[in-house]
Amino acid sequence: MDFGQSARSLDHLERLRSFIAAEVEPVERHVRAVRRDALAQRRDATGSWSVSPEFRELQRKAREAGLWNLFLPDPDLGAGLSNVEYAPLAEEMGRSMFASAVFNCDAPDTGNMEVLYHYGSAEQKDRWLRPLLDGEIRSAFCMTEPDVASSDATNMAATAVVDGDEVILNGRKWWSTGIGHPDCRVLIFMGLTDPNAHKYQQHSMVLVPIDTPGVTVERMLPAMGYFDEPGGHGEVSFTDVRLPLDAVIAGPGRGFEIAQGRLGPGRIHHCMRLVGLAEHTLELACRRGLDRTAFGKPIVDLGGNRERIADARIAINQLRLLVLHAAWLLDTQGLAGARSAVSEIKVAAPRVAQQIIDFAIQIHGGAGLSDDFPLAGAWTAARALRLADGPDEVHQGLVARFELGKYN
Repeated sequence: MDFGQSARSLDHLERLRSFIAAEVEPVERHVRAVRRDALAQRRDATGSWSVSPEFRELQRKAREAGLWNLFLPDPDLGAGLSNVEYAPLAEEMGRSMFASAVFNCDAPDTGNMEVLYHYGSAEQKDRWLRPLLDGEIRSAFCMTEPDVASSDATNMAATAVVDGDEVILNGRKWWSTGIGHPDCRVLIFMGLTDPNAHKYQQHSMVLVPIDTPGVTVERMLPAMGYFDEPGGHGEVSFTDVRLPLDAVIAGPGRGFEIAQGRLGPGRIHHCMRLVGLAEHTLELACRRGLDRTAFGKPIVDLGGNRERIADARIAINQLRLLVLHAAWLLDTQGLAGARSAVSEIKVAAPRVAQQIIDFAIQIHGGAGLSDDFPLAGAWTAARALRLADGPDEVHQGLVARFELGKYN
């Protein structure tokens, strides 16, 4: 296996690092300071969140610098990088809480763009993919439901019923990431179409303009106290939502096929960013531990902290190699050959990141619980990813099934 980087990916990485250091980090520090004072990114009287002019200017500069849609392997629409080549770029973006959005490489838009790129019709690409690629609009993905155990997607109760030349949507979704963004214009809804078909051919994915009659954002959901504005996660109801049949992506009954194609690369992207988040967290812990003293010693020399720092370095290096292996398998064998590896990193990455962030919070003391540092938000993000895109137990079950299959 080859984890080496091409000259092209190394060039992108160097320019990305320089851009983040010079442009993104100062804005991020400013946003965190303003947020701490509760003066920015709160829901206003109209019930919407806003995007700062500074952020939009960052996006303009990023696109002008050629650092745009880096996740997309198509060289005409994105950077044209493989998953292995994209890995260090995603890691670098993961060191910041919003850098991936600056470069139009943020979930759920990346996954939704991949769905449209691989499965969308020409008309769907013209209407939705092009504006998403240009950063003119944002999107949301509506799959998880509040009334059923969504760890088993075959439980899905929301419906997408074909009625002549229309499809009718009914149901309630939640944790629909991106639904609160002021630029959100389209949702991808997954619903039950034919309960008598094979269990993996019962569902469909449908493109839903957010202003379609019957679509209601019922509420925004805080994730452990954080609203993740300006995108956020919402609960959305669909009541007799009627759309033309050509809003169905790739035709009725292909929802599960599309979901698997969407979630494979998306899970790798999450894990790549978590490596970067763990690296940044360890850096913060080391700096704090060297700068602060207690009981006459630097904090790094107290209570086994040196051993914890060493364990964190070992864990991050192991995780990076595990993620690169999954990316290499996806590049060389496709999703079928990478399924176990993708589930392995989906379990490992949030765990490692969460443990290291927790250690960094301890090193920072009370400051680690505040918004003066990004640690509390980082811990929440890592914890949430143990549920997002499938809980740990589902992925562990898949890994065990592949492992036991070797002996049956």
